[in-house]
Amino acid sequence: MTDSSATQTTDLDVDLLAARLDAAQTERTETPSIERDDAVEVAFDVDLAYRVQEALVARREARGETVVGVKLGFTSKAKMAQMGVSDVIVGRLTDAMTVGDGAAADLSSFIHPKVEPEVAYLLSRDVDLDDPDEDIVDAVSAIAPAVEIIDSRYLDFKFTYADVVADNTSAAGYAIGAWSPMRDAPDAAVTMRVGDDEVTGTTAAILGDPKEALSALLDMCRRRRIPLKAGYVVLAGAATAALPLTETTVVCDVDGLGTVRFTGVRGGEES
Repeated sequence: MTDSSATQTTDLDVDLLAARLDAAQTERTETPSIERDDAVEVAFDVDLAYRVQEALVARREARGETVVGVKLGFTSKAKMAQMGVSDVIVGRLTDAMTVGDGAAADLSSFIHPKVEPEVAYLLSRDVDLDDPDEDIVDAVSAIAPAVEIIDSRYLDFKFTYADVVADNTSAAGYAIGAWSPMRDAPDAAVTMRVGDDEVTGTTAAILGDPKEALSALLDMCRRRRIPLKAGYVVLAGAATAALPLTETTVVCDVDGLGTVRFTGVRGGEES
């Protein structure tokens, strides 16, 4: 809740909010919006939200997970307009979120999962956040088709801008197809099928060109001091609207890059 009567934020406040979101994820139980919660007495804004995200990811690392990449959100200009913002958002990916190409994703691990078709990039070296001449595109060695599983921990998938940042930008899982050497893909056709449902679009929906997402990522990581390390995967953002993830096969094809697929199952066994 953000107002003039809100109290000053402490590290304990950050940890309590991170614990709330962590419990929602681990227990598969929705939680109401933090920003709209009158019981939250601190000034909940985007700065605090990124602190909560860091604490949330630290909890996952303490359980043995490793950060293996980053993801971008709000790379659609329509989504930015809907949320009344002009910045992308950045979340972290861990190894526990990985779904192998052709493998199964256990639906019981999520609350209300959805999937989005994306483009993935692979960093071949560390990116120097403090070098004003750093060229992040030069640090990318490969590109691939990808599908991200998003799973907001908020009640009814409803949240504010600060809410979603704190919730690690709804990051829940991702699958990546075969890597190809880095190339431009400014307007590649994208088709994603989830069972009998299908969405189509182009990579131009990602900030006009997914490569532009890399520049936006570097800017945000500089501001939020989010490391970009060699070997990291970068999910550039959604190329179409999301579809619900159900007990069926998801297939995403990005023209010129290839195909990635996986199957939603219940209980970890393929149906």
